[in-house]
Amino acid sequence: MNNLKNIQLSNFTNVYFIGVGGIGMSALARYFLTLKWNVAGFDKTETILTKTLEEEGVAIHYVDDIHSIPTSFLDKQTTLIVYTPAVSTNHSEYKYFESLNFTILKRSQVLGVLTRNSRGLCVAGTHGKTTTSTLLAHVLNESELKCNAFLGGISSNFNSNLVTSNNTDNTVIEADEFDRSFLQLSPYASIVTSTDADHLDIYGDASILVEGFQKYVDLIHKDGFLVLKHGLPITSTVKTITYGIDNDLADCSVFNIRFEHEKFYFDVRLKESIWERVEFGLPGIHNAENALACIIFCLELGLSEKEIRDAFLTFKGVKRRFEYYIANQDVVYIDDYAHHPTEIKALLDSVKLLYPERKVVGVFQPHLFSRTKDFLDDFAIQLSRLDELLLMPIYPAREEPIPGITSDYLLSKITTAHKGVYDFEEVLGKIELSEATLYLTIGAGSIDRLSLPISMLLRNKFNLKGEF
Repeated sequence: MNNLKNIQLSNFTNVYFIGVGGIGMSALARYFLTLKWNVAGFDKTETILTKTLEEEGVAIHYVDDIHSIPTSFLDKQTTLIVYTPAVSTNHSEYKYFESLNFTILKRSQVLGVLTRNSRGLCVAGTHGKTTTSTLLAHVLNESELKCNAFLGGISSNFNSNLVTSNNTDNTVIEADEFDRSFLQLSPYASIVTSTDADHLDIYGDASILVEGFQKYVDLIHKDGFLVLKHGLPITSTVKTITYGIDNDLADCSVFNIRFEHEKFYFDVRLKESIWERVEFGLPGIHNAENALACIIFCLELGLSEKEIRDAFLTFKGVKRRFEYYIANQDVVYIDDYAHHPTEIKALLDSVKLLYPERKVVGVFQPHLFSRTKDFLDDFAIQLSRLDELLLMPIYPAREEPIPGITSDYLLSKITTAHKGVYDFEEVLGKIELSEATLYLTIGAGSIDRLSLPISMLLRNKFNLKGEF
């Protein structure tokens, strides 16, 4: 086991990533490129992100084979190995580096090393942390405070999951609860958006997950603060401000959420003031709540109302988080990363608010057999709200199949009249024949491969012009 306190990154000039194509891993790869390190790695699948990394200078191969590792990365004195918990420790390259006593760190441990000497501004939660941390990074970089940021999604403003800025002590970190990674961090202050049950394959049950969040909150610096979603079973000895939607019991609340003349507005009640008619560039009820958390957090850091409002106007969101591909009077197509029943509920609540009269067709790809099993009935309840469901086979990611847990079984519990299980090509065929005017692609697996084909299909179908 490596002693993190004794690890000096300055001792290395190379870094090799096992699972470099992951969203968190790729941010670190980009960070080390900015330091002029040599960067290489393995990933099992070539994606748009891995291709981009290769264009930026990362040497990537896609076969688990120690002979594919560049020879310049075989010196343990100069090469740091970073791996993601999503990759098995039986991976041959991992075992090879381990057998030769290379310095091997999890992604979260590297973040811990990188941020222990900076002011860690963290965002944790089973839902909402990517959008909230990306918004926080955007607002800070629109102000004089600035920040560095390691994000769990591709910011549409920065077109990256890494944000760098010189001469700032602020580091925005998306604090990931998976594999208890966030316990490696040393947050100065944090937002906690949610503690809904998830990753039960790791934690066992919901109460242990909550214990993990409590341990994380206990790491907050004594001079820092906590912005906490009201009602969460978390306590802290540091200054705590609670928030919620239409919640008179919370310290701060967002209310009067509305969509007027193609723009999204809400009002905010803070402890000592009311902000009326806040305009936000990213629609959605859940996004208004995320924005409120950032307002509170940024006020605590010393930003003004004007700085925050102005930054909100230019926020473009995160790729695959309520991302519009088409939005006009004829047809709307939104792609979203939602892969938990709570996230799907938030997505559909927002869609119903924005487009109450439109028929909604949803394409959903379940992510993980274990998550599908753990939340089967909850998935069925939310997916039954769609006018038509195009359900895809379960995306396994790191898992082996669980007997009896299939998309067909999930489909049997869904009450929507128009439903079925389809592969990629069949989904496109169903959309071609559909008379609906609002389409959603939902999920965290490989469903994003459908985004451009669906967008092209709908543009041709509705005779739309212009760029994507």
